[in-house]
Amino acid sequence: MVLTSEEKAYIAGFLDGDGCVMFQFIRRKDYVNGYQVRASLVFFQKEKHLTELTWFKEKLEIGSIRRRNDGMAEYAIVGIKAVLSILEQLAPYLIFKRPQVDVARKIAALLPRYTRLDKNLLLKIGELVDQFQYLNYSKRRRNTMASVKAFFETPRND
Repeated sequence: MVLTSEEKAYIAGFLDGDGCVMFQFIRRKDYVNGYQVRASLVFFQKEKHLTELTWFKEKLEIGSIRRRNDGMAEYAIVGIKAVLSILEQLAPYLIFKRPQVDVARKIAALLPRYTRLDKNLLLKIGELVDQFQYLNYSKRRRNTMASVKAFFETPRND
């Protein structure tokens, strides 16, 4: 993906206004530690402006677009590597989402490159993941650091 400075600035401005940077815990029963950390970039727009979201997808060369039942459309990019790569390109142009980029960089610095997260690392990253609840004004976040701690404190029959 090769973007011009103008394209990066435009996409960053759109993300600042009509987008979201998320890191969240996703409950995974098939995972030894019960949770995965998921990173997402999501751009929102009325369905009648689907062409603009399609342009983003063509430029960024990743992600998917879905139409919602409420007349809105979403262009979503999911995956830590992809999200961090895009955020690094957009970071110089972001204003409102700068705090999310700063926390994302801290998470990236902690993530192991080729191994799974162990309990201690998952809890350490969890402190950062929980910050997105406040940075994004999230009201419905169910899986938090407290959920992960409770998972580890609950006896399991392994």
